Amino acid sequence: MNKEKEKNVSKLKIIPLGGLEQIGMNITAFEYEDSIIVVDCGLAFPEGDMLGIDLVIPDVTYLKENIDKVKGFVITHGHEDHIGALPYVLRDVNVPIYATKLTIGIIENKLKEHEGLLKNVKRKVVKFGQSINLGQFRVEFIKTNHSIVDAAALAIFSPAGVVVHTGDFKVDYTPVYGDSIDLERFATLGKKGVLALMCDSTNAERPGFTPSERTVGRTFDTIFNEHKNTRIIIATFASNVDRVQQIINTAHAHGRKVAVEGRSMVSIIDIAQTLKRISIPQNTLVDVDQIKNFPPEQTVIITTGSQGESMAALSRMAGGTHKKVSIGAGDTVIFSSNPIPGNEKAVTKIINELLLKGADVIFQDAHVSGHACAEEIKLIYSLVQPKYALPVHGEYKHLKAQAKIAESLGFEKDKIVILRSGDVLELSEDSAKVVDKVPCQSVYVDGLGVGDVGNSVLKDRQRLSESGVVIASIVVDEYSGTMIAGPDVYTRGCIYEKESEEILEGARRELTKALNSAFDRNVFDWGKLKTIMKDTLSEYFWRTNKRRPVIVPIISGV
Repeated sequence: MNKEKEKNVSKLKIIPLGGLEQIGMNITAFEYEDSIIVVDCGLAFPEGDMLGIDLVIPDVTYLKENIDKVKGFVITHGHEDHIGALPYVLRDVNVPIYATKLTIGIIENKLKEHEGLLKNVKRKVVKFGQSINLGQFRVEFIKTNHSIVDAAALAIFSPAGVVVHTGDFKVDYTPVYGDSIDLERFATLGKKGVLALMCDSTNAERPGFTPSERTVGRTFDTIFNEHKNTRIIIATFASNVDRVQQIINTAHAHGRKVAVEGRSMVSIIDIAQTLKRISIPQNTLVDVDQIKNFPPEQTVIITTGSQGESMAALSRMAGGTHKKVSIGAGDTVIFSSNPIPGNEKAVTKIINELLLKGADVIFQDAHVSGHACAEEIKLIYSLVQPKYALPVHGEYKHLKAQAKIAESLGFEKDKIVILRSGDVLELSEDSAKVVDKVPCQSVYVDGLGVGDVGNSVLKDRQRLSESGVVIASIVVDEYSGTMIAGPDVYTRGCIYEKESEEILEGARRELTKALNSAFDRNVFDWGKLKTIMKDTLSEYFWRTNKRRPVIVPIISGV
């Protein structure tokens, strides 16, 4: 009878819609029969060739097509790469959100910025150790450590088995706030039987253990002692509440006042204070407007901009455009973060700007990662003892590194599955097999536009940035079909017109010749004429100066 029942158990589908083979945009759907739950809903930041793009969010076509099955979003923690896409996705997939206290607070603050969302989206705070029932699923929140407070791993129960999803994590035995990771619960789950482990791969290439967050506090104390006579400015991630707590603790111990600058930094610290996730000694925090009333050596400024963002507070301070703070000789600037892959040039640029202004810049030894290294990953595997290993969170090299860790622990290769975004994995006690693919193209956010900019537009922008634009216009007599004015040719970003009149004159001659030839052949269709104009000018500018500008033909009729 039990065997018959087992045969009737459906397979669990795991569908990553983002977050694999890339940093950011983490989102994974879990589907069992008539129920879907979605773990995280993050964004990614645009790459250098995504000109004009503000954010990149996941393609949730599959969720929209199966909206009746979707029971809710289950969020592991409050970083942008795990929650940043929610305000955009909720417009089409408005289902409840389940998360821990600080994570819900940060999400609510984001929803306030989008009209109507805060009022219309249901939210529920879940405590560590608590479970929620969502259709065919039961999800338990497990305490972990990360570079943000209230980070959780998830135990996802379904009739097919238990999947443990670590979220972003590290093993920190001496965290700044709250308890250490609940290793006992991981072990208990492992003893009862776990079908699959989806483990953070970000630092899988790094041997050993990630140092405790508290080690940064000792580093700050040393730096403060070595720079007693300077103002100290520290740039870090706004969401790293534990890091901010340690800066405040160190500043207070050294008798310094603290000002917080940067909209996102101020916002998250306010939320953390309200939720009692940060403790600020009385009379320590002052407004940035008041900082000038204290001797520089008695002040600390905590600011955004550790990634070299052009509009962040630190960049404006370095560039002399910040209205309240300027940086110069006698200042010590600490970068308490590592550059996110792709941001290295921007960070180096701002470091050079600060050094040129005479500031002392410290960008080493003032940061520890929030992600588990190889030995911590091995520890989780040994506790959970999963049947299948499903590396997540990271570029392909990170996923591959975790796969090698699993192999070193005795996993057979057919029990290790490296998924790609969009894969549909069917999972059961007997097998793990990719059976289908769903849409998972990146969706671009450009100003107020969401998804209305595609790859063709980005290619045009790339060409515009590299070779500029050429505009050609003619006026045609609609009755006779003859050209009565033009062609006029103008360029922007292609050549310097005042010094290139000969090139422009040549373009006009070539265009006149091509158009007259078309008219002689009785070609009067405007679409065909525009194609001739584009082809003629494209060939001409490539022949004369090896450039491929965007050609914009304009025909007016009278």
